[in-house]
Amino acid sequence: MAKLEICCFGIECAQVAQEYGADRIELCSGAADGGLTPSYGYLKLAKEKLHIPVHPIIRPRGGDFCYNISEFDVIREDLIMIKEMGFSGAVIGILDSEGRIDINRMHTLMEIAQGMNITFHRAFDMCINPLLALEQLNELGVARILTSGQQQSAELGLPLLKELHEKSQQINGPQIMAGAGVRLANLSKFMEIGLSEVHSSAGRTVPSTMSYRKVGVTMASNSETDEFTHYCVDGPTVEAMKDFISITEKVSV
Repeated sequence: MAKLEICCFGIECAQVAQEYGADRIELCSGAADGGLTPSYGYLKLAKEKLHIPVHPIIRPRGGDFCYNISEFDVIREDLIMIKEMGFSGAVIGILDSEGRIDINRMHTLMEIAQGMNITFHRAFDMCINPLLALEQLNELGVARILTSGQQQSAELGLPLLKELHEKSQQINGPQIMAGAGVRLANLSKFMEIGLSEVHSSAGRTVPSTMSYRKVGVTMASNSETDEFTHYCVDGPTVEAMKDFISITEKVSV
């Protein structure tokens, strides 16, 4: 059966995703930055409370995916820690200044990660030559590529997703996992092109539990940010997506 990975920005959300049938968790912090490395506390609780595979993202900052020496040192040390904690996989991605896969640094990380299941994240969507990048990531031994097909949403990127999937099958390469705007309403489109893994936040915005709300003070650099809401996984949505995958695959058999 096709696998459903849920992006989670907290342990409670990950527990909800697990309860409602998610196959795997991508554990992140920093929702506003598109996902950053979770803290040690998040990681420790994930090991204690979750029994499905959890793959933490390793991304030290928001923005681009070209890292200086200090940032790469942080990525390397975080990967070592995550491996030592016993996680089965991790989510990484590094480009050079020309938008190519940083082969040397990725090779270093893949050596550290031996025995782990590695996803190359949406840095792929910022690379200059996706078909060449697919071949390079296959040679590096990456298990899957999380991609929107180099578009703002995976639905818009369907043509490239299909091309990547077909080429990856030809070379016995990484799984192509669609992500960015994947939801129940468009899930069938990714199943139709043969993808066996999809990535979704399957979430909704929920209000803060605070009754007192200080006006005129914000912790965010963007003064328009609503700090009295947060994003959380919606269990019934996860369940509905899994049910849809199951029904679709039974019908196609």
